[in-house]
Amino acid sequence: MITMADVNQMDFEQFIERFGNVVEHCPLAAGAIWASRPFSDVNDIHECVSTFLDSLPYHGRQAVLRVHPDLAGRVAQQGTLTSESAGEQRSAGLTELTEEERQQLTDQNHRYKAKFGFPFVVCARQNKKAAILSGLEERLRNDEDEELRTGLEEVKKITYLRLLDIVGPAEGRPETAERED
Repeated sequence: MITMADVNQMDFEQFIERFGNVVEHCPLAAGAIWASRPFSDVNDIHECVSTFLDSLPYHGRQAVLRVHPDLAGRVAQQGTLTSESAGEQRSAGLTELTEEERQQLTDQNHRYKAKFGFPFVVCARQNKKAAILSGLEERLRNDEDEELRTGLEEVKKITYLRLLDIVGPAEGRPETAERED
């Protein structure tokens, strides 16, 4: 963990090195908010990232979702997930799927991508495998605009937890996996 003083003293390269993957495979998000320093706390950083994500054009928001790996997909099976994604999928129990669950998830991932053009994104650390499987089935009923909004909100949850892993909670606020927005 680092302090907010450490964060606020980082040069651009240091900031990108440390925060470049708080949004999966999107160092642009960290680069876009670096000039917003000094940050008051982790919530301030998260708000800046969220504002950046919300400000992206439609295709930019889709691109943020497209770079996420399929849950328990090929990248996970090859062992080439980012360390953050690997830990998140492990915490949800996605590394302990039965063959039937793996096939169900693979099939649903394919249906989801065929329908929306980007992978299913969910904050795995706030879910377990059964909730993910049922949530994926439920979200397949959404239209593309609704799913783009939902996916981006899940990215924001993932981002917040990744920020807490780096900086820790704001003073006076409990360390928690969930936020009220």
